[in-house]
Amino acid sequence: MIQNTFKKELKELSRDGRVRISFLLVILLMAVATWISKNQYSATNEQYKEAETAERHIWEGQGEKNPHSAAHYGTYAFKPKYPLSLIDHGVDKFTGTSIFLEAHKRNEAQFSKAADQTGLARFGDLTPDFVLLFILPLLIVFLGYNAFTKEREMGTLVLLKSQGTSVWKLILGKWLAIFAPVFISLFLLFVVAGIVLSNLKDFGIFSWESLGVLFLVYIGYYIIFINLVLFISSKVKKSGISLVLSLSAWILACLAVPKAASNIAESQYPYPTRQEFAASINKDQKNGIDGHDPWNKQAKLLENKVLKEHNVDSLEQLPFNFDAYRMQKGEEHTAEIYFKHYNHLKTQFEQQSSLYRNLAVLSPFLPARFMSMAIANTDYATHWDFADAAEIYRVELQAFLNGNFAENSTYGEWSYRADESTWKNMPAFEYDPPELSETLGRNTSNLVVLMVWILVSFSLLFFTTKKL
Repeated sequence: MIQNTFKKELKELSRDGRVRISFLLVILLMAVATWISKNQYSATNEQYKEAETAERHIWEGQGEKNPHSAAHYGTYAFKPKYPLSLIDHGVDKFTGTSIFLEAHKRNEAQFSKAADQTGLARFGDLTPDFVLLFILPLLIVFLGYNAFTKEREMGTLVLLKSQGTSVWKLILGKWLAIFAPVFISLFLLFVVAGIVLSNLKDFGIFSWESLGVLFLVYIGYYIIFINLVLFISSKVKKSGISLVLSLSAWILACLAVPKAASNIAESQYPYPTRQEFAASINKDQKNGIDGHDPWNKQAKLLENKVLKEHNVDSLEQLPFNFDAYRMQKGEEHTAEIYFKHYNHLKTQFEQQSSLYRNLAVLSPFLPARFMSMAIANTDYATHWDFADAAEIYRVELQAFLNGNFAENSTYGEWSYRADESTWKNMPAFEYDPPELSETLGRNTSNLVVLMVWILVSFSLLFFTTKKL
C-alpha cells in the first residue's frame, strides 16, 4: 500500500504542470544563486589575499622608525571568507571585513557590504540560504496542501477506507512522495556545492563533514514543514482552506515569528548607543593611567612604585626606558577597559541569543537558521570570536613594540629608531574559525529544539490522524 500510494502521488505531481514549473523555477533560482555566490566568494577571497599580502608588505617595509610611531601607524586584521559561506551568507554582509589595529584604541570591523549598497538592498539578495530557508518550504506547501483534501473532494478516501486501507500506510506513502523530490533536489545541490568548494584552492579549508551536518539540518527543517502541511491537509475538508492555512503557517514560521523574536530580543536586552558606549569608555580612561601624560596621577604612582622596586632615585637610572614602560602600562589599562565594555556588549548579545533560542519553540525557522549560520561560520558568534582574536593580536603587537622601545633605549630618548628588520619579527595575524565540534556544542539548544519540532510534528501527523 505504501509503495502504491508513493507511485500514485509521484505520478500526479509529475503530471501537474504547476508542480513542474515550480520545481524548475526553484532549481533555476538555486543555480543562479549558487553561481552568484560562487563568483562573490572567489572575488572576496582574492581581494582578501591581495589585501593581506599588501598590508603585510607595507608593515614590514616601514624602514627605521620609533616603535611607538609604528604602533600609531598600525595595521589591519582581515576577516577571511569561509567555504560554506557560499551556501549561507549569514550576517557577513553587515559585520564588516577588516579591523584597524592601532595604539590606545580598539576599533570595530569596517567596510561592510551593506554599507555600500543602495536602497534596493532592502528587498533582499538572491542567495542559496534565501532559497533554502524561504522558497523550498513554500514549494512544500504547494506540493502537499491538497494531499488528503483532494481524496475527500473526489470521494476516493471513502473508497480506500471501505477496502480496509491502513491510515498510517496512506500517510507514509504521501509523505514519501513529497519528501523524495525535496531530498533529491537538496542532495544534488549540496553535492554540486561540495565539488565546487573542494576545487577552490587557497580559499579556506573545506570540510565535507560540516557540509553533511548542514545538509541534515536542512533536511530536518523540511521534514517539519512536510509534517505540518500534511497534518493541516488531513484535518480540513477543502483544498482552498488547506492552502490558506498552510500558507499562514509558512508566513508565521518564516516571516512573522522571526521578526517578532528579533524585536522582542532588542527591546529586552538593548545595546547602548554609539555615543553612550564611547562616553563610558572615555570616563573609565580618565580614571586610569595615561601612557602619554607623565603628570597623570596614576602615572606618578606607577613612577614611584617602579623607582622603589628598583631601588633607584631617578628614572634615568632604570635599566629600561620608563617612557615606553609607562605607555605599555597605559595600553594594558586601556585594553582592560575595552575588554570590560565589549564584554558587556557580548553579554547583551548572549542574552538576546538566549531569548531567541527560547522563542525558537514558536518556529522551526529560528533553530534551523541559527544552526545554518553557525556551521557556515557566518553567525555573530564567529564574528565576535574573530574580533576578540584581532584584539588579542593588537594587545600583543603593542606589547612587542613598547617592549622593543623600552629595552633598546633610555629614558627621554625619543629619537630612538628600531631597525627595519624589527617589523618582520612580529608574526602576521592569523585566524581560524571554531571547529565543528565546538560549533555544535555552542548550538546544542538549537539542535535540541529542531529535534523536538521534528518529533512533535511527526506525532501530530501519525498519532492524531488515526481517522481521516
